[in-house]
Amino acid sequence: MTPRSYVFGPVPSRRLGRSLGVDLVPMKTCSYDCVYCQLGRTTESTVERRAWVPVAEVLEQVRARLGARPDHVTLSGSGEPTLHSGIGEVIAGLRAMTDIPVAVLTNGSLLWLPEVRRDIRTADVVLPTLVAADAEMFRRVNRPHGGVGFDRMLEGLETFRREFRGRYWLEVMLIGGLNAAPDQARRIAQAALRIGPDRIQLNTVTRPPADPEARPATREELEAVLPFFGDKAEIIAEWRGASTSGAKPRKEEVLGLVRRHPCTAEDVAAGLGITRSEASRLAEGLREDGLVEMETVSGRDYYKSKV
Repeated sequence: MTPRSYVFGPVPSRRLGRSLGVDLVPMKTCSYDCVYCQLGRTTESTVERRAWVPVAEVLEQVRARLGARPDHVTLSGSGEPTLHSGIGEVIAGLRAMTDIPVAVLTNGSLLWLPEVRRDIRTADVVLPTLVAADAEMFRRVNRPHGGVGFDRMLEGLETFRREFRGRYWLEVMLIGGLNAAPDQARRIAQAALRIGPDRIQLNTVTRPPADPEARPATREELEAVLPFFGDKAEIIAEWRGASTSGAKPRKEEVLGLVRRHPCTAEDVAAGLGITRSEASRLAEGLREDGLVEMETVSGRDYYKSKV
């Protein structure tokens, strides 16, 4: 039996450069069921923190992949990483083996818990997400587990800001027809400014979402509301880096990439350090094998896993 892979990429990230992803929970194990999620609907909705995957195996797999020298090692992947009760141990292990910065990509739902804040406070950068300024919009967009309330979530984001000494970058996800309208965005901006992150990064749907009704906000819509968020705010642009890792990727590596992160051929090329034609050849091979499919969003073709 092939052992499970907990590490994927490096993937091209608009915020973190070439990011080596680390999965700490099974696929779609999450405290939210966001309408915009690129991985589809949540299948394991939970707020239970436990050792979902073995820490020792995770660290061993990361060590084997550091030769590509990514810009960050990012705890993210298939669900909410702070659900893993050993995330603090993972961060400590990463710090012991490399000086590559450690990032935690989180939905922020559990930051009201002191033990979660303690576990991730030694990361270099923490990137939570905010989509709403009230409970109604929170429920519509994040579709949270019953154990996560809006006020408690927002309090956690604010408390962690006061305690955390690393880089704190708040993603604001704006969805066309939902929360991207100026009246909604202005209220979200007020909440974001109270949190006081180092950066506020406006984002929208760029990959196939869980709910096809979750449409991207236009560039014009984002630019119209950007001033509400102050001088630390930016619209996240598509990442266009290049890589020359020299490795010869296999179809299995491409499948591991698109399983967690739907990608264009350009994304695959940038993440794995190969040419676009080689990325297309591998991805199309997976498509012929019935393992991936293609979906078009905003005029861009994304490969996404069918398994």
